[in-house]
Amino acid sequence: MSERERSSSRRQAMDRIDAMHMFVRVAETGSFTKVAHEFTTTQPTVTKQVAAMEARLAVRLLNRNTRGVSLTEAGALYYERCKAIVSSVAEAESAVRGPQTRVQGQLRIGSSVAFGRRVVIPLALEFMQLNPEVQVDLSFEDRYTDLVAHGIDVALRLGKLADSSLGARTLGVNPWVLVASPRYLRQHGTPRRPADLRDHATLIYSSVQGNDVWRMRGAQGEQVSVTVTGRLRSNNLSALLAAARSHMGIAAVPRYVAHESLQDGRIVEVLKACRLPEQEIHAVYPSPRLVPQKVQAFIAFLQGRFDQEWWEALGREDAIKK
Repeated sequence: MSERERSSSRRQAMDRIDAMHMFVRVAETGSFTKVAHEFTTTQPTVTKQVAAMEARLAVRLLNRNTRGVSLTEAGALYYERCKAIVSSVAEAESAVRGPQTRVQGQLRIGSSVAFGRRVVIPLALEFMQLNPEVQVDLSFEDRYTDLVAHGIDVALRLGKLADSSLGARTLGVNPWVLVASPRYLRQHGTPRRPADLRDHATLIYSSVQGNDVWRMRGAQGEQVSVTVTGRLRSNNLSALLAAARSHMGIAAVPRYVAHESLQDGRIVEVLKACRLPEQEIHAVYPSPRLVPQKVQAFIAFLQGRFDQEWWEALGREDAIKK
């Protein structure tokens, strides 16, 4: 093969990766126009790239109508493969650029209040110690904020992501537990099965359990829904934990919130054989393209921090106490 042919082959390979990246973003955003803006090009160019891809594969990847676009069956399969390829290319480039780029500047980190206070603060302080040229600005709110409008570089969010235009990396899961004080259980009895919760005072987290229905998997893996009642409802997890420790009922809270009180025996886990739904933990950032080095470094630092029983680290001497 001549040098001209090799050069042409390399260009075609790079063009194909760019086309895959555009296709992935069209599938995620549902908009050719948004993707054109991301790639600093025109909507017809993006449309032409995807159309050429479909022609080469001889298969329709996207359904197009006046309401937007959606993946065909073949498109959904191709999307998963393309997403993995695009991610691998980005990671390879990051690995090469990373050592040559200093991690510096102000890093604005966002999170919910409870997760931020108990989890993000100690992680941010450790990251600062490892990267002395980084200044961190922490912003904690329980409402989802517009990252661009509020100047947030990276946010840690729990649950399913609604905005597919954001860059995101899944870090782990956030498990929930049912807890109560030993005194409450002595006075009111210990639930043996989910249906028993109907006869107990429950402490309801209004941001998640707003409809007074707790859903869980039973001991045999079956799906169970229980309608509960209680005197206290709050959108603040610390308030629910305080109420549980004050013998006021059974609370459903994240394990990281309950961990220290479980360790010291002020509360105990209820219905251990049952499993409450887990929330995914994501690092999200304004755009998946041209991610700043400081954001890449922080996300790399977070990788592996939410594996297995990660909340155990909150009991270490260097963790921030509540």
